[in-house]
Amino acid sequence: SPGMFPRLLSDVRWRAARPPWRRWTSPRRSASGAAEPPPVSLPAQARVVVCGGGITGTSVAYHLAKLGWKDIVLLEQGRLAAGTTRFCAGIVSAARPVSIELKMADYSNKLYQQLEQETGVKTGYMKTGSISLAQTQDRLISLKRIASSLNVMGIPSEIITPKQVAQLHPLINIHDLVGAMYVPGDALVSSADVSLALATAASHNGVQIHERTTVSHVLVQKGRVIGVETDRGQISCQYFVNCAGQWAYELGLSGEEHVSIPVHACEHFYLLTYPLKEPLASSIPTIVDPDGRIYIRNWQGGILSGGFEKNPKPLFTEGRNQLEIQNLQEDWDHFEPLLSALLRRMPDLEALQIMQLVNCPETFTPDMHCIMGESPAVRGYFVLAGMNSAGISYGGGAGKYLAEWMVNGYPSENVWPLDLKRFGSLQSSRTFLRHRVMEVMPLICDLKVPRWDFQTGRQLRTSPLYDRLDAQGARWMEKHGFERVKYFVPPGKDLLDLDQSKTFYKPDWFDIVGSEVKCCKEAVCVIDMSSFTKFEISSTGNQALENLQYLFSNDLDVPVGHVVHTGMLNEQGGYENDCSIARLSKRSFFMISPTDQQVHCWSWLKNHLPSDGSLTLEDVTWKYTALNLIGPRAVDVLSELSYAPITPEHFPSLFCKEMSVGYANGIRVMSITHTGEPGFMLYIPIEYALHVYNEVMNMGQKYGIRNAGYYALRSLRIEKFFAFWGQDLDAFTTPMECGREFQVKLEKGMEFIGQEALLEQKQHGVYKRFTMFILEDHDTDMDLWPWWGEPIFRNGRYVGKTTSSAYSYTLERHVCLGFVQHFDEKTGEELVVTTDFINQGEYEIDIAGQRFQAKAKLYPFSSLFTQRRRKEEVELSGYQRE
Repeated sequence: SPGMFPRLLSDVRWRAARPPWRRWTSPRRSASGAAEPPPVSLPAQARVVVCGGGITGTSVAYHLAKLGWKDIVLLEQGRLAAGTTRFCAGIVSAARPVSIELKMADYSNKLYQQLEQETGVKTGYMKTGSISLAQTQDRLISLKRIASSLNVMGIPSEIITPKQVAQLHPLINIHDLVGAMYVPGDALVSSADVSLALATAASHNGVQIHERTTVSHVLVQKGRVIGVETDRGQISCQYFVNCAGQWAYELGLSGEEHVSIPVHACEHFYLLTYPLKEPLASSIPTIVDPDGRIYIRNWQGGILSGGFEKNPKPLFTEGRNQLEIQNLQEDWDHFEPLLSALLRRMPDLEALQIMQLVNCPETFTPDMHCIMGESPAVRGYFVLAGMNSAGISYGGGAGKYLAEWMVNGYPSENVWPLDLKRFGSLQSSRTFLRHRVMEVMPLICDLKVPRWDFQTGRQLRTSPLYDRLDAQGARWMEKHGFERVKYFVPPGKDLLDLDQSKTFYKPDWFDIVGSEVKCCKEAVCVIDMSSFTKFEISSTGNQALENLQYLFSNDLDVPVGHVVHTGMLNEQGGYENDCSIARLSKRSFFMISPTDQQVHCWSWLKNHLPSDGSLTLEDVTWKYTALNLIGPRAVDVLSELSYAPITPEHFPSLFCKEMSVGYANGIRVMSITHTGEPGFMLYIPIEYALHVYNEVMNMGQKYGIRNAGYYALRSLRIEKFFAFWGQDLDAFTTPMECGREFQVKLEKGMEFIGQEALLEQKQHGVYKRFTMFILEDHDTDMDLWPWWGEPIFRNGRYVGKTTSSAYSYTLERHVCLGFVQHFDEKTGEELVVTTDFINQGEYEIDIAGQRFQAKAKLYPFSSLFTQRRRKEEVELSGYQRE
């Protein structure tokens, strides 16, 4: 398609078009020598100021205007679409493993398809389809998992043979392929033209666009945005949106209040060629060859091919970004491995003439997902940045979600995997970012099997017991920067073999975790759970209780020493947090939340608690080491160490006492384990951690004590039907939908956030239901394992997805947890999900395209059946409610 990427070679065409905002640019001589009209001055005030005129900034402005907001100003330091957007390869693909990213890309595709008609601006949109190649069976499995997700979301995709690849794209060498995934709906666009089309539409809807205007910093007062300072004057505003791409990090730090936005740029290379002798058809599919680390698309009858090399080159670590991106230095030596992969994949290109090697910056984040949402530090400061080389795929959808978030207070989908608040300040170290993006960029192509871990930026937050556990064979994973134990390798096992056992099938740690689970069931285990987020909330009067009663759905007006499981809900009744709260005294509470809640929960509490000083909120995560003592003999170990009666009469379930353990005083002991098994959580002041751990291990020897990790914990909690926040629960899940009505006190005598939504659900029923599935015809040794995100079918129709799964060593079956919905067969309308609807269906779980029968349950298994039995003896339908 001629004109698809003209601004890679020259910027002349779109300047001549003189779009409606040209009159707002700074005066400079035009090509003909005549001065352009003088700039219109900036408005003194606006509702929203968007900083950045690339794909994300123009998309946010477009969607805000669509939602009816007025007084929107978009500022761009250079010219529109002159940053990374100008060099973007223009591939729009929905072939993404993460559900929210898949939805964003699908929306972007549909938006771009009709944009030319809406605006009259040519966007170069061409539906070509894409083919993702697999050189290995594991890669093919990962593609099959993606294809399953795409198909149930209504995006056509199919797994095809190498022969079919050759039919769709005759120039592709197929000799080393085992299969591929074809997504016919994927497309190509000119990304800069899409940006200009969005800007044109936004401008028609009243958005003011000012080019050559640099934001120097954001003005903040009492923790809220009040304006921006630019090189052309000040604008007062209520909202600021940082869409500055690779400049987002510096811009975040330039204000009076620092906003941490963990992004870092890397050089990204791609090749442009002259047309082939027989120019490629404009509709020929785009090729993605992840095992070769490259992508290949048609470009004006020739080839555009780039990739993600194993040894990327980070940029601008010192922060000296250019104002507008000039083409960086060509580096043929660096590009050589990608060029070799291209020539292996398309051998006929040997004689093709190269036009240019493009080198441009791309911005990456610490976890390969983009960053969006409101800053926890400054109200009204929103961010959309860090597109990880998928800016054009995500730009439309991400702009829509952020605009909804600003206008409605929340987006229309669960965007927690992308929320800025998933990161803490620890991820914004420049050294950390530089090292992490060098790992992230190659990971875009690497095969990501379940439970893989980042290798860089590790051992940053550790428990005081880290070295002690490491010496005993601990294998580590990381959550929110905190090191947590997966499992312990027994002496004599081949460690190297175990670390490299990455597979979609039965993993090598299966028996190790099994023995840890057995010990939790029959004796006693210790799990270090220090990474939990821990807050203390206290007041001089009743303010703490009154405020917490409003923020939490359960009744916290309990006797001192009691522990309450409760949700922190939003107005729609969804879980912003799921936590345990212990009442330490009449006026103080101890709150335990999931690890990745540290920033999000703090921000939510700060925004909802009074700021008049009547209440103290303290993050004490670092003050306490948490040991989970699980198993029937935990009570024996603890009673011998504390010389205090620990029997159920003296220490009932969900109780909290401050006790001495060994020589150490002030240990907060709670009779919960977060697994449904008997035992205790010990919250130990960190200076006593090593002493208490040693005492527990020494005393526990005679009871068969051993260390255990989070994989054992996962197996235990899933077979007991325990939902975890961030995996099963999110801001769109209510207690009524996951069988937690007992944790809600609708009649506690005062209103709480989300109460109306829950009353509505109680009256009219729920539209999804958290359900437990036991796989029936699944061979643990030979079949692919379920991990999470697998489609659930009821009577052959798609009804939902799994949210987490684990092997239950007790039932000797796989257990999946997930949500079931009820769609009208004719209209597709959502209907109320009843108990009968769940119980009367025949269920299957789709694992990479293969369906396995499953039994659905709404309640956990009776403890009657927790002893191990042979599979033939287990009649699943005979289980009672616990």
